[in-house]
Amino acid sequence: MHKRLCLIIAFMEALLPPVAAASELTVFAAASMREAMERIASKFEEETGTRIVFSFAGTGTLARQVEAGAPADLFISADADWMDYVAENGGVAPASVRQIASNKLVLIGASDTAGLDLNAAQITGFLDGQRMAMADPDTVPAGRYGKAAMENLGLWQSVSGLLAPMENVRIALASVARGDTPLGLVYRTDAEIEPDVAILATFPVSSHPEIRYLAAVTELSGNPAATPFLDFLTSPDAQEILQSLGFVTDKVE
Repeated sequence: MHKRLCLIIAFMEALLPPVAAASELTVFAAASMREAMERIASKFEEETGTRIVFSFAGTGTLARQVEAGAPADLFISADADWMDYVAENGGVAPASVRQIASNKLVLIGASDTAGLDLNAAQITGFLDGQRMAMADPDTVPAGRYGKAAMENLGLWQSVSGLLAPMENVRIALASVARGDTPLGLVYRTDAEIEPDVAILATFPVSSHPEIRYLAAVTELSGNPAATPFLDFLTSPDAQEILQSLGFVTDKVE
């Protein structure tokens, strides 16, 4: 009788659907947001059970992938131009776009380097024929902001021939940290997570367009967790994490 009961139970269990795995959400995010997004995702997963899977890269690279229909649920851009581009080409839902943070631009060197003034003579003299690492000014937001800042400060003509353009800002950061290049232009938040670099100067906020991190749900996403995670990015918990890592959040919309 006991054996028969066990067989019945086993048969009934076989008829039940398998327990569903925890839901997942795929987010394409600017490389400079890696640490912040990973901490925010951990908090979100703790509260909701939804696991966040990230793809981090330069914003331009991700924007083209989203435009081409890559399976992302959210896109987080480091500037408005690329977000506008993706929205205009049907990659994200325009009504979902919102700003989640801002940042600052800094000039960095090795951790034992003294500060520099933001003038052409000091910078080119310090480089002494070597290169300054920065994100590609033609395609990457950090590079665009950096070019604008240097143009406004009268540095671009002297420095543009001494640049080492990189695929994204984190590669520029690593180049300086390894000693491959003596100077680099990165976001303040990048510099603050790397112990092998020092901030030598901060570019005036007025010297470049406002640095805007924007997030949006992709048009192809049918994931029910997409909008809740987008909302969570501007929640007090997420904003506290962003602030703790040096992001500016006082202009969040």
